[in-house]
Amino acid sequence: MVWNILSALGGVGIFLVGMLMLTGGLKGLAGRQMREILARFTRTPLSGAVTGALTTAVVQSSSATTVTAVGFVAAGILTFPQALGIIFGANIGTTLTGWMVATLGFKLDLGEAVLPVIFLGAVLHLSGRPRLAALGQALAGFGLLFIGIDHLKDGLEAFEGVVTPSDFPDDSFWGRLQLVGIGLLITLVTQSSSAGVATALAALGAGAINFPQAAALVIGMDVGTTFTALLATVGGGTMTRRTGSAHVIYNVLTGIMAFALLGPFASLVAPWIAEGSGQIALVGFHTLFNGLGVILVLPLARPFARLIEWLIPERGTPLTAELDPALVSEPRVATVLARECLGRLNSATCDLLVQRLGNTPPQDAPTYEPGELRAALTELRAYLDRIRLTEADRAQAAIIGSAFHAIDHLFRLLHRCEQAERVAALASTHRLRRLSGLVARGAACQARPEDPIAAEAALDRLRQLARDQRKRPRDRIVDAAVTGRITDEDALHQLDALRWLHRTCYHLWRIRVHQNAAAPTPAPAATASEEARIDVAQD
Repeated sequence: MVWNILSALGGVGIFLVGMLMLTGGLKGLAGRQMREILARFTRTPLSGAVTGALTTAVVQSSSATTVTAVGFVAAGILTFPQALGIIFGANIGTTLTGWMVATLGFKLDLGEAVLPVIFLGAVLHLSGRPRLAALGQALAGFGLLFIGIDHLKDGLEAFEGVVTPSDFPDDSFWGRLQLVGIGLLITLVTQSSSAGVATALAALGAGAINFPQAAALVIGMDVGTTFTALLATVGGGTMTRRTGSAHVIYNVLTGIMAFALLGPFASLVAPWIAEGSGQIALVGFHTLFNGLGVILVLPLARPFARLIEWLIPERGTPLTAELDPALVSEPRVATVLARECLGRLNSATCDLLVQRLGNTPPQDAPTYEPGELRAALTELRAYLDRIRLTEADRAQAAIIGSAFHAIDHLFRLLHRCEQAERVAALASTHRLRRLSGLVARGAACQARPEDPIAAEAALDRLRQLARDQRKRPRDRIVDAAVTGRITDEDALHQLDALRWLHRTCYHLWRIRVHQNAAAPTPAPAATASEEARIDVAQD
């Protein structure tokens, strides 16, 4: 009996390892395509639910789908109601594993037949090619699922007639409620509802539990999957906490509905169960209550989203509120958030510069003090430091490198904005006033460029103009001081102001260069529109 228990436990362990390998391989194969599909085909909560279900069914990871959705909302690509559709649909996608286990693992008994598949997967994984390695990992994981199911079945079959439904809580309201709790605890321990459902299917097949007891366990397992989402909310950003809370509330409500449907459904499928199709009926029940829950909640997705937003309001400065700490383990998602944050900080810093030069930034643009901007830049730099990169994340590494350079120049530009004495000296002569006006227009262009490549070219021209203007008038200013037309102090202030203008233009240009390098796709071809916004014609 002890060996049978160990065999059953080993089967669960092999199943879990197989799920991890299958999920990891499929994510490696479909990572980029998954993000593109989620972004492209999610326009409403309904399309989000369909896309989320299909994507989760393909990658076999509801957490991967959910994390990607969270990142898209934080980056402004999706709205929160659209993301909720994806999260709801992911619950349906995860039921595919149950169907696979019930139809292939128990009906076809593929345990030994998949051994060549595991061998092929191992060979492909050792090929050294990323795509083939991911495919090999997925194949090996797929094979291990059925090896694990075989061990699980063998272990539990020994208990047939020894462990019976009477050994579990009886089929009453309180008994079913206790079984829901047991199912929840199983998922908390295994951290996989799929492994729990496989165990329930094996126990049902061995006659250790009856259908209502197995269905109650599955309800608890479905609710138990939210524990991972709940853990992710600890220390997470606003979007992660909202998503985790929405996942928990939705699954609890769906579990309550499933509990109410258990009795009528058991009566309806009693003939199937008598014919030996209890396992198919169980995964059918799992899919039914998840699908019905999505159908009922989708019309209420927007009010539900508003409720979650009311329960969990934004916290911290809007500049960095979307830098979710829980997403640093997902480099592609985290770099999107960091890039969007960098864009906001660039706009806010350039608006501050425009204001310091005596011009007016856009009326709808929020204003920030230098201390707030410095703190936000520091937070963004720390966030970039925490993003976990692998050798396969070369594109993200390049983006992060460019972002670090841009942050450095933003710090320096912020320092220039705080040099009040030099800024005041810009009003002392006509030439300085004219140049400061050009720099203000350049800063406004850099804050919100219509064409990033054209803006880079225009800012480079402005930098060259400021460099030339710094050199040519220098002798005239010195001569005016020597001949007594201006005081030595005024001459020093004017020379400092020219250096300030040149360095400010240089930082504006370099920030744009690095932001363009960090852009996800090539920017449009250069046009004259941005140069028209900065009149750099020399007199």
